Amino acid sequence: MSDFDAIDSLLAAVGPEAELPAPGVRRELREQARLSKAQVARALGVSPSTVAGWEGGRDPAGEIRTKYAYLLDGLSARFATEAEVEAVSVAEESAVPGTPVAAGTSSPSPEPELGGDEVEALAAAEPCVLCGRPARHRVAGFAQHLDAADCRPATAPQAPAAPAPVAEQPAQAPKPPSPTARPQRSQGPARRAFQEPSGPGDLIGQAVQAALAEHQGDVEAATAALLKRAIPDAMRLLDETRKGARYDVIAHPWIPDILKKQTSRGADQIWEARPKWTRSELPPGLHEVTALDINGAYLSALKTHLPLGQLEHTTGLAHDRRRAGVHLITPPEWEHEDVLPNPIGNRDEPGPLWVTEPTLRLLLRLSGPKYGLCAPPEVHESYTSGATENLLEKFRIALKDARDTAIAENDEVTLEYVKAMYSKFVSTMGESNYNRELYRPDWMHIIRSQAFANLWLKALKAHDEGLAVVRAMGTDELHVIGDWRRVFSEGRGVTEVKVKDTYTAGTGTEVTGEEGE
Repeated sequence: MSDFDAIDSLLAAVGPEAELPAPGVRRELREQARLSKAQVARALGVSPSTVAGWEGGRDPAGEIRTKYAYLLDGLSARFATEAEVEAVSVAEESAVPGTPVAAGTSSPSPEPELGGDEVEALAAAEPCVLCGRPARHRVAGFAQHLDAADCRPATAPQAPAAPAPVAEQPAQAPKPPSPTARPQRSQGPARRAFQEPSGPGDLIGQAVQAALAEHQGDVEAATAALLKRAIPDAMRLLDETRKGARYDVIAHPWIPDILKKQTSRGADQIWEARPKWTRSELPPGLHEVTALDINGAYLSALKTHLPLGQLEHTTGLAHDRRRAGVHLITPPEWEHEDVLPNPIGNRDEPGPLWVTEPTLRLLLRLSGPKYGLCAPPEVHESYTSGATENLLEKFRIALKDARDTAIAENDEVTLEYVKAMYSKFVSTMGESNYNRELYRPDWMHIIRSQAFANLWLKALKAHDEGLAVVRAMGTDELHVIGDWRRVFSEGRGVTEVKVKDTYTAGTGTEVTGEEGE
């Protein structure tokens, strides 16, 4: 083969990049085919949030782009063919004398949008999550009636209806349901309809079993393989736990400049208030210091107030507890450095700084009448959105349950896998090349700051219970003097602590001990 032939072969192999329709057209094609984002995601080997990103304007690359373009081209061609066949059918019907062409004989319109929730037609009826009667549609992953008039308590148990032929479907789309037709957290038996036979935790167990089987029971190899896939697996678990949720996860919102890295290897302007404090003077005498390890610090911190939508800028307004985000504040003076760390961490430069929601809430709490430890912080401006503390709660509980089970069964493979899932989930949701499915630097900072605030509150609890706090480091290290077992429970659970080290400190000695990570 000549040099030119080799070059021609390379060019042929590369080929042109697959063309994609506009983002709005991508969504229209999927909805016209009555396919959910989850169905498309499974076919392409990605997560539903990735499909949502493509429909919002992001473009896939490489082989995935080719597959996605192939799917969209196929849907477009199919709908074009159906339209031609239908046009011919209508023309033939119109040619018969005395046969009127009925209005609305075109193909059924796509299912209606219900506040962003996906509507999926069911071949076989399933019990409605609201009333228990057979329903032929699924909204946001849950079977329910689209018409509120059809949603009424069943007088007696009914067997699911037989699958209905496509031809029996109504020609017109049902009218949009009333707000009460959306899934509610109602009281009574209807709540059980939200429980699925296999929960999100099964994804973790199945992944572990598959890895062990693939590596013939080699624990080391299976663990290494699971750690490599921890990020995409965490995103799949997040998608699973968000099914039927009230709020969508906005994966790629607009982000203000203060949340963007100022240089490629630099940092943004957010201060996370990471503790790095050692008591300057100890009580007289020698003391045994216990270094306590706080279990699952980042896992516990997933329960925090997270902004739901795009951050909005405000100035001069009082703090609204229904919103969350980042705030430019002048922190108050801290006069208790001799016994407790500063709630904003070690900071050399005075003046205003951008802090996260947990830090601001902690300062406001400490300045309140219950504690009165400092003056209120001065809030200059904020970037916030409507918020909820439970956005990641099902995700957190699924990971916690898997962790608890792994500890009880001495399953170190699952334990390391779960730890990697939540720690990498937090660390890669900012400007990271390892997680393109979620870009929320605001969440990353807020979750980290919540972990730091949780550690600070444990230090306060120890101090209030008469223990001498010696050191507070990072998210999970607290050194104390005294009978700590009457204050904290010992164990490996996320609400417990375990001993990391013990050492002697006091008169004639320096405070030692390893710094936590």
